[in-house]
Amino acid sequence: MSDLPLQGITVVALEQAVAAPVATCRLADAGARIIKLERESGDFARTYDTAANGQSAYFAWANRGKESLTVDIKNPADVELIKRICSKADAFIQNLSVGAAARVGLGSDSLREAFPHLITCDISGYGETGSYRDMKAYDLLIQAESGLVSISGPPGEYGRIGVSLVDISTGLTAALAINEAIVARSRTGEGRAIKLSLFDVIADWMSVPLLQHEEKGVGPERVGLAHPSITPYGGFVSNDGVTIVISVQNDREWKAFTEQVLERPELTNDPLYATNPVRMERRPEVDGLVRQFFGERSKDELVAILKNARIAFGVVNDMPTFAKHPHLRRTRFESETGPIDMPAYPDAEREIENGAVRIPRLGEHSDAIREEFRTETESSNETTIVDS
Repeated sequence: MSDLPLQGITVVALEQAVAAPVATCRLADAGARIIKLERESGDFARTYDTAANGQSAYFAWANRGKESLTVDIKNPADVELIKRICSKADAFIQNLSVGAAARVGLGSDSLREAFPHLITCDISGYGETGSYRDMKAYDLLIQAESGLVSISGPPGEYGRIGVSLVDISTGLTAALAINEAIVARSRTGEGRAIKLSLFDVIADWMSVPLLQHEEKGVGPERVGLAHPSITPYGGFVSNDGVTIVISVQNDREWKAFTEQVLERPELTNDPLYATNPVRMERRPEVDGLVRQFFGERSKDELVAILKNARIAFGVVNDMPTFAKHPHLRRTRFESETGPIDMPAYPDAEREIENGAVRIPRLGEHSDAIREEFRTETESSNETTIVDS
């Protein structure tokens, strides 16, 4: 597309793994130029797996549409190159360990002092102060530290959330913050600092269970596919073994559910069942009624009944079923190992043409970028060598 909202915006990304790459991927999807700085061995997410036509699924998903420049940030000449790029860029994002960028001269404070227009975004595990400042922080570790795993899944052994929720939510938060800073700079002309941590982002997402804990003295129990605060809201199994998740969120839906699904109209206004708070007090009994009803009917029967009553529901799909879902849109991205089909950009109005966006090979754009940002001295030296 030729009219993307961030066309003309350049972002320098000293990034690795998932959180920062997700942020810059969203900016690239919106038209920004992303210059991804990689060590000679590459972003280590390149070797997580080989699921994407021989490449890492993580890397392919989070790095489409970027330019790859290999650098050695311990080499002063490469640091000066990065600074020259930043002087003409709009934003700089990094997710190295706390203090690592500053130690080589790429700290956000010094970059903004040199280039007041620059927006900087630093992503850390637990923030830049405090006793956890220097702790390594990966997605699952933050899921554990934030209490997320303690409220997720069924009773029994703990389990991780099935995707890198902490990294992804932090990346999306960073992309939003950078967009906000771009809008603010259009009024003030000044860049700004953005400081995000994985822990802070997921702590914000944990506000509801935290408040519930502080009111009641205990956190929400792990209830599997059930909802911790609403019933009936959860997974129930049909007589042919399919789990269907239903949601009855208000008294109007309870009326439709009792009268058109369960065919038990006497339950609609029964003071023991009429409102969600009293249903929650009798949850085993309420869920038992639903469980029995579902267990006597097939998936197809239940789907027809629920649709007719306009009760919200969803079938629990496995990956083979999801891969064939009628609403799964895909886009084909090009790469050094061939095309990779991935879920399409979420905004259906912004369709990316198949094959129009490429996943960069390591260092694919190094020569071109170094040529673009070389100094006048370097250019004159080369001319002298050629002339001689």
